[in-house]
Amino acid sequence: MQDKIVGRNSVLELLRRGNREIERILIAQGNNHPRLRQIRALAEKNGIRCDFTPRRELDPMEADVPHQGVIALVSPASYIDLPSLITSTQNSDHPPLFIMLDQVQDPRNLGAIIRTADAVNADGLILPKDRAAGITTAAHKASAGSSEYVPISQVTNLARTIETLKEAGIWIIGADQAAPTSYTQGDLTGPICLVVGNEAEGLRRLVREKCDLLIHLPMFGHVPSLNVSVAAGILLYEVIRQRENAD
Repeated sequence: MQDKIVGRNSVLELLRRGNREIERILIAQGNNHPRLRQIRALAEKNGIRCDFTPRRELDPMEADVPHQGVIALVSPASYIDLPSLITSTQNSDHPPLFIMLDQVQDPRNLGAIIRTADAVNADGLILPKDRAAGITTAAHKASAGSSEYVPISQVTNLARTIETLKEAGIWIIGADQAAPTSYTQGDLTGPICLVVGNEAEGLRRLVREKCDLLIHLPMFGHVPSLNVSVAAGILLYEVIRQRENAD
């Protein structure tokens, strides 16, 4: 089974990372964009086949995601198991920072969250296997290739996963608009896992009840909530702000 990685930045980061098997790269005929030349040079350096293909043949391959003249045919995305994700932080120079997504279903939101997670050097992302977006073509494209760098774990049950994280000394912080504590008032300096809910309903009841602390983002306008990727970005950078001030 093959995956497709599309877009100039995504394919370039795929080549730079080198952690997935690339069968070949399809490049639109007549497109001489500098980034495509860079992709071709890096692919040739690594012995990866590049085929120049009429754009009319590329368009139907990924109709829902703009391919920007390049599509890489690759091995499926790999996920890290939860115990390995936790132990990977043991020698880190900062307290562990994980992000858990409770049934976020839009792959573009997932990709945007992964991109921010990479920007703040988060230690990993935790996703449920069911009723949630995975690392699809659209998610990879929205992450601008960041999904090649952020460790991602898929788990069967978020409630049990939260218990496992707690046993490892991780504090569970959930985002909930009904919470009495503002996001700037919660202590985010220690080892934490931020939990954000899906686009329509937020955190599910059992996941919310398992959290050690619930925080909210103040809303002053007419729409009562933020896009989940925007909310996750604000919370992740609040972690960085608090930790820098603590240091």
